[in-house]
Amino acid sequence: MDIRKVKKLIELMEASDISEIEITEGDEAVRIARHGSRPSVPPAGIETQVSARASVSPAAMPGGHIVRAPMVGTFYLAPSPGSPPFVGVGQQVKKGDTLCIIESMKMMNQIKADKPGTIEAILVENEQPVEFDQPLFTIA
Repeated sequence: MDIRKVKKLIELMEASDISEIEITEGDEAVRIARHGSRPSVPPAGIETQVSARASVSPAAMPGGHIVRAPMVGTFYLAPSPGSPPFVGVGQQVKKGDTLCIIESMKMMNQIKADKPGTIEAILVENEQPVEFDQPLFTIA
């Protein structure tokens, strides 16, 4: 990977609140993480959503398998605006079924079920930003 691309990623990361990013290009991968003394502050409005969800998700998470975000980006439950969502709570899924899309760096990445089961909970609201390794779904 070109060092100029890596430097540009570092500059973009410093200018934003992103704490970690991973980019794969062919056989090469780069992971950049910020581990400074500066506290991470979520974007405005996220605190309310997290605290409101916190009372729902702990009950759902222990009994189910957690599907986590493999990247930083924007979470979409449907393939396009006005389309029905890929999955809903209570829906049966097979391994490999598309659960959602995460838009990252202008690329749409399909997130697929890594095990069969029933969607127990959707832990992120449509069109919300997600962080790397953030829980997205629980599958029972």
